[in-house]
Amino acid sequence: MREIVLDTETTGMDPEKGDRVIEIGCVALDNHIPNGQTLQLYINPERPIPPEATAVHGITDAFVKDKPVFAEVFDEFLAFIGDGRLVIHNAEFDMKFINWELKQVGHAPIPWTRVTDTLTMARQKFPGSPANLDALCRRFNIDNTARTFHGALLDSELLSEVYLELLGGRQHGLVLGGEEKEAQKENNVAMVRKFREPRKFQASVEEMAAHEDMAGKLSGAIWAKYKTK
Repeated sequence: MREIVLDTETTGMDPEKGDRVIEIGCVALDNHIPNGQTLQLYINPERPIPPEATAVHGITDAFVKDKPVFAEVFDEFLAFIGDGRLVIHNAEFDMKFINWELKQVGHAPIPWTRVTDTLTMARQKFPGSPANLDALCRRFNIDNTARTFHGALLDSELLSEVYLELLGGRQHGLVLGGEEKEAQKENNVAMVRKFREPRKFQASVEEMAAHEDMAGKLSGAIWAKYKTK
Protein backbone atom coordinates (compact mmCIF):
# COMPACT_ATOMS: atom_id res chain seq x y z
CA MET A 1 0.00 0.00 0.00
CA ARG A 2 1.54 3.30 -1.12
CA GLU A 3 0.98 6.39 1.00
CA ILE A 4 2.47 9.87 0.77
CA VAL A 5 3.21 11.86 3.90
CA LEU A 6 2.84 15.49 2.85
CA ASP A 7 3.46 18.92 4.33
CA THR A 8 3.53 22.46 2.97
CA GLU A 9 4.98 25.80 3.96
CA THR A 10 3.12 28.93 2.88
CA THR A 11 3.25 32.72 2.94
CA GLY A 12 0.32 32.86 5.34
CA MET A 13 -2.93 31.29 6.43
CA ASP A 14 -5.46 31.82 3.63
CA PRO A 15 -5.06 31.34 -0.14
CA GLU A 16 -8.30 33.22 -0.72
CA LYS A 17 -6.53 36.31 0.64
CA GLY A 18 -3.50 35.91 -1.61
CA ASP A 19 -1.30 33.55 0.38
CA ARG A 20 0.60 30.95 -1.60
CA VAL A 21 2.52 27.68 -1.21
CA ILE A 22 6.31 28.11 -1.09
CA GLU A 23 7.44 24.58 -0.18
CA ILE A 24 6.02 21.08 -0.61
CA GLY A 25 7.64 18.11 1.09
CA CYS A 26 6.66 14.48 0.53
CA VAL A 27 7.81 11.13 1.93
CA ALA A 28 6.59 7.94 0.23
CA LEU A 29 5.56 4.95 2.35
CA ASP A 30 5.11 1.32 1.44
CA ASN A 31 2.95 -0.50 3.99
CA HIS A 32 3.36 2.47 6.38
CA ILE A 33 7.20 2.38 6.20
CA PRO A 34 9.30 5.03 4.35
CA ASN A 35 10.72 3.49 1.16
CA GLY A 36 13.46 6.11 0.62
CA GLN A 37 11.57 8.14 -1.99
CA THR A 38 11.13 11.83 -1.14
CA LEU A 39 10.18 15.02 -2.95
CA GLN A 40 11.02 18.58 -1.98
CA LEU A 41 9.81 21.50 -4.08
CA TYR A 42 10.55 25.15 -3.36
CA ILE A 43 8.16 27.47 -5.17
CA ASN A 44 8.23 31.15 -6.06
CA PRO A 45 4.95 32.50 -4.63
CA GLU A 46 5.06 35.58 -6.91
CA ARG A 47 4.41 37.77 -3.89
CA PRO A 48 6.39 38.94 -0.84
CA ILE A 49 6.76 36.59 2.10
CA PRO A 50 5.67 38.33 5.34
CA PRO A 51 8.34 38.48 8.08
CA GLU A 52 6.06 36.61 10.50
CA ALA A 53 5.89 33.70 8.03
CA THR A 54 9.67 33.69 7.55
CA ALA A 55 10.03 33.55 11.34
CA VAL A 56 8.19 30.21 11.27
CA HIS A 57 9.82 28.43 8.32
CA GLY A 58 12.95 30.49 7.61
CA ILE A 59 12.18 30.88 3.89
CA THR A 60 12.93 34.35 2.51
CA ASP A 61 12.08 36.29 -0.64
CA ALA A 62 15.71 36.11 -1.71
CA PHE A 63 15.72 32.32 -1.42
CA VAL A 64 12.66 31.73 -3.61
CA LYS A 65 13.12 34.49 -6.19
CA ASP A 66 14.79 32.11 -8.67
CA LYS A 67 12.60 29.09 -7.86
CA PRO A 68 9.92 27.84 -10.29
CA VAL A 69 6.28 28.88 -9.92
CA PHE A 70 3.65 26.27 -9.06
CA ALA A 71 2.53 25.94 -12.69
CA GLU A 72 6.03 24.68 -13.54
CA VAL A 73 6.21 21.99 -10.85
CA PHE A 74 2.68 20.68 -10.32
CA ASP A 75 3.16 17.89 -12.89
CA GLU A 76 6.19 16.65 -10.93
CA PHE A 77 4.20 16.84 -7.71
CA LEU A 78 1.22 14.92 -9.11
CA ALA A 79 3.49 12.29 -10.66
CA PHE A 80 5.16 11.69 -7.30
CA ILE A 81 1.97 11.30 -5.29
CA GLY A 82 0.29 9.22 -8.03
CA ASP A 83 -2.86 7.62 -6.67
CA GLY A 84 -1.38 7.10 -3.20
CA ARG A 85 -3.21 8.07 -0.06
CA LEU A 86 -2.08 11.37 1.48
CA VAL A 87 -1.11 11.46 5.16
CA ILE A 88 -1.15 15.03 6.49
CA HIS A 89 -1.08 16.65 9.94
CA ASN A 90 -3.89 19.20 10.13
CA ALA A 91 -4.91 18.21 6.62
CA GLU A 92 -7.55 20.92 6.27
CA PHE A 93 -4.84 23.60 6.11
CA ASP A 94 -2.56 21.89 3.58
CA MET A 95 -5.34 20.59 1.35
CA LYS A 96 -6.90 24.06 1.23
CA PHE A 97 -3.65 25.41 -0.25
CA ILE A 98 -2.86 22.45 -2.52
CA ASN A 99 -6.31 22.42 -4.07
CA TRP A 100 -6.33 26.19 -4.47
CA GLU A 101 -3.01 26.01 -6.34
CA LEU A 102 -4.30 23.15 -8.51
CA LYS A 103 -7.40 25.14 -9.31
CA GLN A 104 -5.26 28.04 -10.58
CA VAL A 105 -3.56 25.77 -13.14
CA GLY A 106 -6.85 24.24 -14.25
CA HIS A 107 -6.44 20.88 -12.50
CA ALA A 108 -9.16 19.05 -10.58
CA PRO A 109 -8.87 19.10 -6.77
CA ILE A 110 -7.60 16.13 -4.80
CA PRO A 111 -10.63 14.58 -3.05
CA TRP A 112 -10.83 14.29 0.73
CA THR A 113 -11.43 10.56 0.37
CA ARG A 114 -7.69 10.25 -0.37
CA VAL A 115 -6.60 11.97 2.84
CA THR A 116 -5.70 10.70 6.32
CA ASP A 117 -5.44 13.47 8.93
CA THR A 118 -2.97 12.51 11.67
CA LEU A 119 -4.16 15.42 13.81
CA THR A 120 -7.58 13.79 14.00
CA MET A 121 -5.94 10.43 14.73
CA ALA A 122 -3.88 11.93 17.58
CA ARG A 123 -6.86 13.70 19.14
CA GLN A 124 -8.88 10.49 19.08
CA LYS A 125 -6.03 8.45 20.54
CA PHE A 126 -4.99 11.00 23.19
CA PRO A 127 -8.05 13.16 23.93
CA GLY A 128 -7.26 16.36 25.79
CA SER A 129 -3.50 16.10 25.19
CA PRO A 130 -1.39 18.38 22.96
CA ALA A 131 -1.49 17.03 19.42
CA ASN A 132 0.92 19.23 17.48
CA LEU A 133 3.91 17.61 15.77
CA ASP A 134 6.45 18.60 18.44
CA ALA A 135 4.24 17.24 21.23
CA LEU A 136 3.77 13.94 19.40
CA CYS A 137 7.50 13.63 18.77
CA ARG A 138 8.08 14.04 22.52
CA ARG A 139 5.37 11.50 23.32
CA PHE A 140 6.90 8.88 21.02
CA ASN A 141 10.57 9.74 21.77
CA ILE A 142 11.20 10.81 18.17
CA ASP A 143 14.25 13.06 17.77
CA ASN A 144 13.09 16.43 16.44
CA THR A 145 16.12 18.49 17.50
CA ALA A 146 16.79 19.39 13.85
CA ARG A 147 13.46 21.21 13.73
CA THR A 148 14.73 24.71 14.46
CA PHE A 149 12.33 25.96 11.75
CA HIS A 150 9.27 24.36 10.23
CA GLY A 151 10.25 22.70 6.96
CA ALA A 152 7.93 20.75 4.69
CA LEU A 153 10.29 17.84 3.99
CA LEU A 154 11.68 17.62 7.53
CA ASP A 155 8.19 17.76 9.00
CA SER A 156 7.03 15.05 6.58
CA GLU A 157 9.92 12.83 7.69
CA LEU A 158 9.03 13.36 11.35
CA LEU A 159 5.35 12.82 10.63
CA SER A 160 6.09 9.51 8.90
CA GLU A 161 7.52 8.27 12.23
CA VAL A 162 4.64 9.73 14.24
CA TYR A 163 2.12 8.15 11.87
CA LEU A 164 3.64 4.71 12.36
CA GLU A 165 3.43 5.13 16.13
CA LEU A 166 -0.19 6.29 15.91
CA LEU A 167 -0.94 3.09 14.01
CA GLY A 168 0.54 1.02 16.83
CA GLY A 169 4.28 1.27 16.31
CA ARG A 170 6.82 -1.07 14.76
CA GLN A 171 6.21 -4.73 15.53
CA HIS A 172 9.38 -6.45 14.40
CA GLY A 173 9.04 -9.90 12.97
CA LEU A 174 5.47 -9.59 11.70
CA VAL A 175 6.63 -8.55 8.23
CA LEU A 176 9.96 -9.85 7.01
CA GLY A 177 11.89 -9.08 3.87
CA GLY A 178 13.10 -11.82 1.55
CA GLU A 179 16.57 -12.13 3.08
CA GLU A 180 15.16 -12.15 6.60
CA LYS A 181 12.73 -14.90 5.66
CA GLU A 182 15.53 -17.02 4.19
CA ALA A 183 17.66 -16.51 7.29
CA GLN A 184 14.75 -17.52 9.47
CA LYS A 185 14.28 -20.70 7.41
CA GLU A 186 17.96 -21.60 7.83
CA ASN A 187 17.71 -21.20 11.59
CA ASN A 188 14.68 -23.43 11.84
CA VAL A 189 15.65 -27.05 12.52
CA ALA A 190 13.11 -29.61 11.42
CA MET A 191 12.31 -32.12 14.16
CA VAL A 192 11.36 -35.66 13.15
CA ARG A 193 9.49 -37.46 15.92
CA LYS A 194 9.42 -41.26 15.99
CA PHE A 195 5.95 -42.74 16.28
CA ARG A 196 5.28 -44.57 19.51
CA GLU A 197 2.33 -46.74 20.27
CA PRO A 198 0.12 -45.29 23.01
CA ARG A 199 0.70 -46.90 26.39
CA LYS A 200 -1.99 -47.83 28.89
CA PHE A 201 -1.46 -46.90 32.51
CA GLN A 202 -3.54 -48.90 34.98
CA ALA A 203 -3.98 -47.46 38.47
CA SER A 204 -2.99 -49.80 41.29
CA VAL A 205 -5.40 -51.00 43.97
CA GLU A 206 -3.73 -48.70 46.49
CA GLU A 207 -4.08 -45.69 44.16
CA MET A 208 -7.74 -46.44 43.50
CA ALA A 209 -8.40 -46.68 47.27
CA ALA A 210 -6.64 -43.38 47.92
CA HIS A 211 -8.68 -41.74 45.19
CA GLU A 212 -11.94 -43.09 46.61
CA ASP A 213 -11.02 -41.78 50.03
CA MET A 214 -10.22 -38.29 48.69
CA ALA A 215 -13.37 -38.11 46.54
CA GLY A 216 -15.48 -39.14 49.53
CA LYS A 217 -14.34 -36.06 51.42
CA LEU A 218 -15.44 -33.69 48.64
CA SER A 219 -18.91 -32.21 48.45
CA GLY A 220 -20.57 -33.00 45.14
CA ALA A 221 -17.48 -34.70 43.70
CA ILE A 222 -17.86 -35.39 40.00
CA TRP A 223 -16.23 -38.80 40.43
CA ALA A 224 -19.02 -39.92 42.76
CA LYS A 225 -21.60 -38.77 40.21
CA TYR A 226 -20.21 -40.87 37.39
CA LYS A 227 -19.40 -43.85 39.62
CA THR A 228 -23.10 -44.43 40.24
CA LYS A 229 -23.88 -44.75 36.54
